[in-house]
Amino acid sequence: MPIFEFVCQDCGTPFEELVRSANAVGEVSCPYCASDRVIKQISTFASQVAGSAGSITAAPAASCSSGSL
Repeated sequence: MPIFEFVCQDCGTPFEELVRSANAVGEVSCPYCASDRVIKQISTFASQVAGSAGSITAAPAASCSSGSL
């Protein structure tokens, strides 16, 4: 069951809700003011890259030739 992010149109409070299916999103109400006027937000997720920022090295940029050989 996915967790969706919502914001209430009446009180403006953002909240998360565990929803059993995408079709059940219409059944969600605000947990703070009980309004059913909620908007599903675009969710983002965070990921962590292994290693530290100090160990990241960039590959050398490829050079473009001018076309003359």
